[in-house]
Amino acid sequence: MRILVCPGDGIGPEITAASIHVLGKADQLFDLGLEYHYEDIGFASLEKYGTTLRPEVLKKAPTFDGLILGTISHADYPPPDKGGRNVSAAFRCELDLYANVRPSRTRPFLTSNMREGKSMDLVIMREATEGFYPDRNMALGWGEMMPSKDMALSVRKITRHCSERIARRAFELAMKRRKKVTAIHKANSFHMTDGLFLECVRNVAKDFPEVELNDLLVDASTAHLVRNPETFDVLVATNFYGDIISDLAAELSGSLGLGGSVMAGDALCCAQAQHGSAPDIQNQDKANPTSMILSVSMLVRWIGEHRQKSNFVRAADAIDAAIDAVLANPETRTADLGGTMGCTAFAEHVAASVQKA
Repeated sequence: MRILVCPGDGIGPEITAASIHVLGKADQLFDLGLEYHYEDIGFASLEKYGTTLRPEVLKKAPTFDGLILGTISHADYPPPDKGGRNVSAAFRCELDLYANVRPSRTRPFLTSNMREGKSMDLVIMREATEGFYPDRNMALGWGEMMPSKDMALSVRKITRHCSERIARRAFELAMKRRKKVTAIHKANSFHMTDGLFLECVRNVAKDFPEVELNDLLVDASTAHLVRNPETFDVLVATNFYGDIISDLAAELSGSLGLGGSVMAGDALCCAQAQHGSAPDIQNQDKANPTSMILSVSMLVRWIGEHRQKSNFVRAADAIDAAIDAVLANPETRTADLGGTMGCTAFAEHVAASVQKA
């Protein structure tokens, strides 16, 4: 299995290296047969090639069995015409990695940011190729414009095709979990766009009679995530709403650094941590690589499930168990979780804890 690795910006190279170290142990135990090919993206690519993402990197990406994308500092990039292309957006749109899958769960041995007695185990299925994002909703040009210096406009795109396929992935996932889907929307205000999204979700629901479907306004969903997080199973949302509520859910579970994330299409999957690039701590061995390691585990599981390779699924189970085993010990946690471990040492502990059942 050939894996394309793009370390990225800020702490990206550190947490990517940590995840590869853990993955190496899983490869040894479960005979995954992994081969890695590295490409620069982000500021490293900008310095070498004058662009944060070379076209040839995107062109070769589909020839790999999986992708690992480090954190991106796109808010600090120069304008697109100066080489500052949003790498994550390009991967999602040009490779059609439309499903941004973001699990969040509490762990009994870690302090969460929820009310006492509350727990969480949910997955947010976020559509990632359209919506309120101006860099992915026009065939040509930009989705934001300023007719005058005192007026700014933004165009939002919601399509039946993208709404139906993200809904279908959500229901398929719910069939493997607790058989409940919650559609997040604001159809009371965005009658046409969110109305179309909600219509599509309801149509797809007809093919899954065993799955309970509910819907919530996005503002109400934030209150319910705080008040009754245990009632959620799979949440499906358009791009912007999914981005916001997934950060909220991850932070409620304990930390934004504790949730894995993949960008998945029908034929390709990319692991990428939920959080940002944290340039203030880069190259200091302070980063918590948990999110990146869990994201890589999700990639391994995706490959196993889509290529019918049971050893990959078992490897993902072993990585997840190793993460929990290390986090359960206060002495082997990173500083953001009250421990003393650096990024490298934490990864070494996780790798050492990966076991073949």
